Amino acid sequence: MPQYFSPGVYVESVPPASLPIAGVATSVAGFIGVVADDVTMPDQPGKFQQRTDDNGDPVVDDDGKPVLDPIPYTLATAGEPILITSWEEFKTKFGDFHEGNKILAHAVYGFFFNGGSRCYVLRVAAATDIDNPAEELEKFETVDQITIVAVPGAISDIQHTAIIAHCFRMEDRVAVLDGDQTKDPSDVSGIRPVGRSEEASYAAIYYPWIKVFDPVTKAPDTLPPSGHIAGIYARNDATRGVFKAPANEVIVNALEISSPISKAQQDGLNPEGINVIRSFKGTIKVWGARTMANDDNADFRYVSTRRYFNYLQESIDDGTQFAVFEPNNLALWQRIKRTVGDFLLNEWRDGALFGETPEQAFFVKCDAETNPKEVRELGQVVTLIGVAIVKPAEFVIFRIQQTAGE
Repeated sequence: MPQYFSPGVYVESVPPASLPIAGVATSVAGFIGVVADDVTMPDQPGKFQQRTDDNGDPVVDDDGKPVLDPIPYTLATAGEPILITSWEEFKTKFGDFHEGNKILAHAVYGFFFNGGSRCYVLRVAAATDIDNPAEELEKFETVDQITIVAVPGAISDIQHTAIIAHCFRMEDRVAVLDGDQTKDPSDVSGIRPVGRSEEASYAAIYYPWIKVFDPVTKAPDTLPPSGHIAGIYARNDATRGVFKAPANEVIVNALEISSPISKAQQDGLNPEGINVIRSFKGTIKVWGARTMANDDNADFRYVSTRRYFNYLQESIDDGTQFAVFEPNNLALWQRIKRTVGDFLLNEWRDGALFGETPEQAFFVKCDAETNPKEVRELGQVVTLIGVAIVKPAEFVIFRIQQTAGE
């Protein structure tokens, strides 16, 4: 408390009791994939070292000048999540397109090319190291920024189970899974080896694979779409918002799909939570927006609903940390209501919540009813929040009838 010794007007800066809630990032991906130990790394610009012979002696040219060799970048350590913010940065950590990193490199390239800006990459040295990626996924648990998880090319039930379990446990991220492109569209259990469930509401699966140009072979190659899909999530979040379904979106850099899917074939896949990638007159689009939630968890049937709910939960959690250890009284309850209410009001104004008025779109209740004496005695403050999240218009129906003209 400042002291005043002479008469006058004193103007002071007073920090707010609580800061507004800032929405958390929603489009930071986490990739796990193979980069062989012998992958060729690009040279560091402007850095050279003295060449030596087999005996360790310096090598010189005919004029007696030392022969210098460029110094390549050092391959990133296996098993360590590395933040990558551009394709060029990926190359300095994991190498350019190479047979030893092909699936992962194309996935990360597709992520950035489709709108992604930040991702964490964890490499393993061999494909057998991710037959069961549970151990590698544990290393993502300390990276709070990750909101999308993908293991490009993983199609087995063990792999899908591990990825889904990780996202379900963390409750702040979703899995982008690759379906098995070798399976026929009628083989649902082959395409999607793990069934729909509450846990699987944190996952979305995409089928079939896509064809992209491979700089190594100089020809189109069939590769898993999960990296490109994660980039579409990021692009959609930036241009429309996380509440908008990441579907009816063009997959940039895709030349074709591994096998054409008809509307009739999709009729059997969509209800099973398999998001189909289709070609419309040569334009490759994501034509599905569902999670793998079962019927008992239909509230989270759509990818946008699950991701937006994760966003709300994480944003409110981060933005109300001021309440911890505060006196549990009416003043605190009002601060919580005001802080959360202002945040949700902005979300409604952005079009994320359904309702003609804020009262129809959300409510925040924190009072003596939610915090009776027995709750306060336990050191708890309880706030009840309700939100009406907008759902995607998955089926757009026009009913047209003929009328007699006059």
